[in-house]
Amino acid sequence: MKLKQIEDDILQLSEEERAELAQKLLLSLDSPSEGEIEEDWLVEAQRRARDLDDGIVQPVPADEVRRKAQALLR
Repeated sequence: MKLKQIEDDILQLSEEERAELAQKLLLSLDSPSEGEIEEDWLVEAQRRARDLDDGIVQPVPADEVRRKAQALLR
C-alpha cells in the first residue's frame, strides 16, 4: 500500500479515530530504545548513590517504606 493511499484512507476516519491514530504514531516516535532506558536508569542510580554518599538524602529502611506504602493503599 502506498503512502498516498494510506493518507487518503486515514482522512476518511472520524476526527476521534484520527486523533487516536495520531497519538499512537507520535508515541511510536517518542519511545526510547531499551539502551536509552538502561542508560537513564544507570544515570539515576548513580545520582541517588552520590546523594546518599554526600549526605543529601538519608536512607529509609525497606520495612518502613513497605509499611508506609501499605498504609497509603488502605
